[in-house]
Amino acid sequence: MAASYSVERRNPIARALGSVVDVGRDLLARQGVLSGKEVSSDALVEMCRDLIEHRGEASGLALAEEIARQLARLEGDLQLAFFERLVTDFAVTPGDIAEAARCYSEDPSFDNLNRIAKSIEAPRVKLFRRINMAPGGTQTLVALRGDLLAAMREAPHLKPMDADLKHLFISWFNKGFLNMERIDWNSPAFVLERIISYEAVHEINGWDDLRSRLQEDRRCYAFFHPAMPDDPLVFVEVALTDGVASAVTPLLEMDRSSLAVAEQNSAVFYSISNCHSGLAGISFGNFLIKQVVHELRQEHQAIKTFVTLSPIPGFRSWLQEPEIMDTLDDELRETVRTIEFTEASDEVRDNLLRLCARYLVTEKSGALARDPVARFHLGNGASLHRLNWAADPSAKGLEQSLGIMVNYLYDLDKIEINHEAYFDKGEIAASKVVQKLV
Repeated sequence: MAASYSVERRNPIARALGSVVDVGRDLLARQGVLSGKEVSSDALVEMCRDLIEHRGEASGLALAEEIARQLARLEGDLQLAFFERLVTDFAVTPGDIAEAARCYSEDPSFDNLNRIAKSIEAPRVKLFRRINMAPGGTQTLVALRGDLLAAMREAPHLKPMDADLKHLFISWFNKGFLNMERIDWNSPAFVLERIISYEAVHEINGWDDLRSRLQEDRRCYAFFHPAMPDDPLVFVEVALTDGVASAVTPLLEMDRSSLAVAEQNSAVFYSISNCHSGLAGISFGNFLIKQVVHELRQEHQAIKTFVTLSPIPGFRSWLQEPEIMDTLDDELRETVRTIEFTEASDEVRDNLLRLCARYLVTEKSGALARDPVARFHLGNGASLHRLNWAADPSAKGLEQSLGIMVNYLYDLDKIEINHEAYFDKGEIAASKVVQKLV
């Protein structure tokens, strides 16, 4: 199914653009361009060519909006065919690049350098910029890239189009453009619905569950972009607790008693969800966590400890690799295969915790941590604080990490030091407890 590209609430700029677009629609309708009917892939390509060359502001915005509307209807083979055309028909011209390079070689002036820059930018980049100007255009392109990334699993040759979109998104979704908002029970219903839908770590089972996660001893913060004011980009859920949480089930209980403010001394980040597949590779979560830490410190000075309670999604798959399985005794191998260990012996538990510590600290992907969640938090400057046995007994938790979870500690005095050591030297900051396990 094609993604939705609608915008439900307009900011003032979008409303002003809407007035201009209305005029443009009338102009295009008189020319027979806007029929309201579904167009063929060839016709859509021609509309894209027209948009690149179009000069009228009002009619250009209306044309961009119509293209976005047509894009929303593309599915399956039709969508793939359109992606193919964008890659082939809206690509750079090698001869232009060679000629620009020759001119610069003979005369290394700014004008000739600028000529090179223009020659290496594919025409589809200009197309994307113009679509982005239309009301709802940003959402259109984000959803479009989500569909593109899915298509690239079978069609990797579409990568040039993805590279262009990602390059644009890195600029458009710069941290300076993002707004952090606290989500509470008084937030608009359509925002709350999206929080339920987007939760990717611990499923939210309806409105009662969401309301529980927004009580006074809980926090939820999200980043929004001005062009997508009602659609969160990423959000984090936080539990205000007495001490560092070692299991997720108590944090998710709906019938718990809300912890008194005087007893709250720790903030536990137990879920962070990226909301749009089309923004994959555009990092927001690191900024969000650090901003939330500063926000909570200002609001609640009694909170001194900031930690996560995080999954370890790659641990069990690592254990199942033949070279690791061959080193395990029979009881451990059976535990890894069956993930039925409610009565696991102390020896099994201790061995699995040691293996998990080894996985998190020593297993690398290049110079960085192999586990994706570890790579994210360690890259933020957090440190490995503690491993927790039987912390997530859900089917997903057992499948990923045999139920083990990890606390990453965000110590504001050491975040930048840890961050530099991690990226410069590949060093992973870990507590003495974790180091001892390794």
